[in-house]
Amino acid sequence: MNPFQAFSSESNATTNLDEGLYTRLVKANDNEVKELLEKGSLPQHIYIRTAGYNFAKLAAAYCCPESQWFEHESLIAALDKTTDQLKANQTADGTMNAGNLESPPDTAFVMEPLCAGVFILSQKADEKLDAVKEKVKQVILKTGDALTVGGVHTPNHRWVVSQALARINQLYPNQKYIDRINEWLSEGIYMDEDGHYPERSAIYSNVEDTAFITIGRLLNSSKLFNAPRKNLAMTWYYMEPNGDLVTTDSRRQDQYMHKNIVGHYLNYRFLAIHDQDGQFADMTRLIENFPGFEEYVVKNSLFHFMENPVLKEKLPKPVALPLNYERFLKTSGLARIRRGDTTASIFGGTDWPLIIASGRSVLPNFFSYRRGRAVLDYMRLSANFFNTGYFRSEGVQKEGNKYILHKKLEVPYYQPLPNEFKNPDGDYPLTPSLNNRFWSKMAFDKRPMSNVKTLDSSIYIKEDHGKVEVTFNVTGLENVPVTVELCFNKDGVLKGVTDANDGLDNHYLPNGMGTFYNGGDTITFGPGIKKHESIYHLGGEQYAAHFGTLRTEGNHVYLTGITPFKHTLKFS
Repeated sequence: MNPFQAFSSESNATTNLDEGLYTRLVKANDNEVKELLEKGSLPQHIYIRTAGYNFAKLAAAYCCPESQWFEHESLIAALDKTTDQLKANQTADGTMNAGNLESPPDTAFVMEPLCAGVFILSQKADEKLDAVKEKVKQVILKTGDALTVGGVHTPNHRWVVSQALARINQLYPNQKYIDRINEWLSEGIYMDEDGHYPERSAIYSNVEDTAFITIGRLLNSSKLFNAPRKNLAMTWYYMEPNGDLVTTDSRRQDQYMHKNIVGHYLNYRFLAIHDQDGQFADMTRLIENFPGFEEYVVKNSLFHFMENPVLKEKLPKPVALPLNYERFLKTSGLARIRRGDTTASIFGGTDWPLIIASGRSVLPNFFSYRRGRAVLDYMRLSANFFNTGYFRSEGVQKEGNKYILHKKLEVPYYQPLPNEFKNPDGDYPLTPSLNNRFWSKMAFDKRPMSNVKTLDSSIYIKEDHGKVEVTFNVTGLENVPVTVELCFNKDGVLKGVTDANDGLDNHYLPNGMGTFYNGGDTITFGPGIKKHESIYHLGGEQYAAHFGTLRTEGNHVYLTGITPFKHTLKFS
């Protein structure tokens, strides 16, 4: 059962909105081909993934009867030149340098569009294409040899490689490709109860959804569609009204990035049609009206529609998705609340112990809030407590209509080493202090601790019909400066705040209520408090030691207090 069905009702939308889409795809691809030909097909130095897409666009134009470039001989020369560039970039083992060096998974990313383009050519009996077909076949077969033995780095790479092998097998069937795919699949496809893949990433969930749909349809294994179905159903709850995706709980680089749902269009469209799913059809229609659809989908997708005919079929009647919900995604510690155009996100799912590395969820943004175009990108909490940096919660507890975030920090002082561990020459192991805050040759793990200082931070968040209360309670060591950081979208205007006069778009809210305006929409927040001006270097020693920062662009507002600190902020 589709998880949306319990919340939805049928809309009055019609199913004839595909009219003109294919024409737009053809025209946009024609423009791409025109630009490629005007550049002499391709520059000499090119990011090699781009060559794969260029080949597919050229192939689509040559084979599409509606294209102005249909059977145009200049495209054969361009296809040949593109193939030469792919061949020149191929190393002795069949891999390509496409980001990482001699990388099987990065090479597999090149194969996705390239093989789609070759499949389109393979459906056309035209002896003028024979030489190009044979040349690109040798490139792909050499890559196939590499991918049947090559390794990977990350969870999604297994499926990217398998997808490429499925595409190669479609063109040049060989049991060794199927065997390698099955070997990767035998590891199991991990998906948690909410619908996350291991990386919990908007970038890589799209990669994995695409891979499983491709493998499933090319190898006639529709059970592989189950993971994309569940992931795409969950993704609705990550989407803001304008199509932006919440990435706060990602374990990869997009936890620091803005992403949009437009890139998921083809997967929603395929499953909407394949499953006759009305709510996926509704999502497909929504995406078609988001900014970026022309640039990222229409401009680049003709070859997808030509090599996967399901995409050309008519969508089922859309069924309206829920616009009013509260969804607690326990597996990643993220709560999503939507009341029409007002949304809130609450996050407490940091991966502990805290290690700053790709593959770990470490973002300190515990709250964000939107009212239309007025956006609070994030709220953070920091304390001047032994340079331990931003507050990160140890999970999220939900009690009634209240979400509770909590973290207790303990920082000791260290006593002399016991006699049995002393070394006359003073040469001790390089070890971390408690909490990995810093390292030194002091054998910290062997030392007794004393004078332990604590900072106990709790945050309580309540939502009621789009209005939110955030209550802070920070206790433990007294007279510790505490800073609440609000970062609003850089495009809007703040009122009711005072400028920090530091040239950095920093402001204080000393008292009363502040407002943030953008495009006719408003967020009201407060009351304010100002007890100190410690608003710099809030990230902590793990970042400052290497001159790093987590600060982002935007309109920053700070509220400051001293422990014991208790304060409630209201948003509406």
